[in-house]
Amino acid sequence: MSTGSPSLPRELVVEADGGSRGNPGPAGYGAVVLDPVSGEALVETAEYIGVATNNVAEYKGLVAGLRAARELAPDASVRVRMDSKLVVEQMSGRWKIKHPDMKPLAAEAARVFPAGRVSYEWIPRERNKHADRLANEAMDAGREGRRWQPSTSRAALDAGAARVVGDATAGAAKARAALAHAARSHAAQAAPDAAPAFGAAAPAGAAPALPTPASASAPAPVPAPAPVPAPAPAPEPAFSAAAEPSDVVTPAESATPSVGWGAPDLGAPATFVLLRHGETALTPQKRFSGSGGTDPELSPAGLRQAEAVAAALAARGTVQEIVSSPLLRCRQTALTIAERLGLDVWIEEGLRETDFGAWEGLTFAEVRERYPDDLDAWLASPKAAPPGGESFAAVSRRVAATRDRLTERHAGRTVLLVTHVTPIKTLVRLALGAPPEALFRMELSAASLSAVAYYRDGNASVRLLNDTSHLR
Repeated sequence: MSTGSPSLPRELVVEADGGSRGNPGPAGYGAVVLDPVSGEALVETAEYIGVATNNVAEYKGLVAGLRAARELAPDASVRVRMDSKLVVEQMSGRWKIKHPDMKPLAAEAARVFPAGRVSYEWIPRERNKHADRLANEAMDAGREGRRWQPSTSRAALDAGAARVVGDATAGAAKARAALAHAARSHAAQAAPDAAPAFGAAAPAGAAPALPTPASASAPAPVPAPAPVPAPAPAPEPAFSAAAEPSDVVTPAESATPSVGWGAPDLGAPATFVLLRHGETALTPQKRFSGSGGTDPELSPAGLRQAEAVAAALAARGTVQEIVSSPLLRCRQTALTIAERLGLDVWIEEGLRETDFGAWEGLTFAEVRERYPDDLDAWLASPKAAPPGGESFAAVSRRVAATRDRLTERHAGRTVLLVTHVTPIKTLVRLALGAPPEALFRMELSAASLSAVAYYRDGNASVRLLNDTSHLR
């Protein structure tokens, strides 16, 4: 949709909010696009985003609301109303943005519409009930392991029917029609000439599946996949001191999938495109860099790598959703790609790297010198953990549980998982049904792409490993 629909207003109101139950804690956002004259809700959007702070959730709600407004009427001007004084003052340019988690989100919000087409207004919390209720519905859904659906939302009713004037059903239908037209146009223009190695384009005539918060109605539900077989214990690996610190993983306890062509695949797989984040300052020095250290940002080289990955994935055109580890280096990589693809980023706690405790930031030689006994125990058994850190056995259980949850949630879709060495190697080894020592025979470069497809009958297929062609 290259111009605003003549049936939609040339000015829109966006109300947005976000919340965190713990700050940081389980978080979600909500946003609603309104007709400024009638008060009619044109689009509602809400998402559970995992563990985050209130302010991050508020910014994500702002981005989602602006994107929803752009999908409805790209040429419209927008009045944003929020009860977050911080977001309103920062986006208005009166307060500086100092927090590293909010800088990229504020920049993302500023890019949705051209400068000068968006104004910001602070409103009391009691006047932002609609967006607040949407955010709470999203958090409730996340707590129950499901996704928020607009068809079940009661936010408009709970916010008070007095404000809503006109036929809300007709307004929602109008919004859905506008969004469907935009999505069909996008799908027709973006269809690739050939299917890439790690995913196939949607069949001709199929409804486009772009999981942006602007969606006014959810796609038809995909049948839930069969449960992954109950895990069976696997032997402990013999760890090698020659392995890179972040490459050493233990096997997750999982049944080996059946092989061969005899079993039915039960439909389109969930395809995970596995992306290791771009370089940080610690990467070329081969230092322990997990989830318990300083949470380093991407280096200039890492930022260039993220841009290169974004360009490659945009050319392929098959990624439908983006899920990221909560660590900064992954979120920066994911946001760079999300902007290029026009998607949003879901945060998944289970994709974080191992917590290396007291060894964070050290080289392997430095750990050998300072913690010789602890290192020997760690190399001998996946159940041993660095001082104050996390054992590889625990990491494996976490990654396997995350895999099961994501394959069920994303059956039949192609999803980019932006994560780290340990989770990617664990997923690949489990998909192959390979012995533990196979982990030490895999190379995984910064910003490399791998891919695994998971079928509903329990089979898995490794389709790509350590592809760095986009970086050359």
